[in-house]
Amino acid sequence: MDFNNNQPIYLQIVDFICEKILLSVWKQEEKIPSVRELAVQLSVNPNTVARSYEFLRNQEIITDKRGIGYFISTSGIKQAKQYRKNLFIEQELPLLFRTMNMLDIAPEELDKLFLKYKRQLQHEK
Repeated sequence: MDFNNNQPIYLQIVDFICEKILLSVWKQEEKIPSVRELAVQLSVNPNTVARSYEFLRNQEIITDKRGIGYFISTSGIKQAKQYRKNLFIEQELPLLFRTMNMLDIAPEELDKLFLKYKRQLQHEK
């Protein structure tokens, strides 16, 4: 995983995990890698992964079963989607809207492009 300097590493790991959940790579109630396993996999300090897991636990995206490990919670998909949606609305949409305004791009134009993009994604599956 390539980390950037624009966001704390633990939040980048949170995004990585949410993406795994939302893409159904990691499924509801499925066990996920331990803190140490993920730290080795991502080449980061285990404390950083532990901080990510604590954040995800507080968001009710994952749960921990003492002595067994971490699991995607029963509401993990819903919670991950809500978390990522809020981030998108707060961080990415303002930049998109600003760019649309500068370039005089109407929302209707985006609608067509979005439908085209969705069709491309369906063909890739």
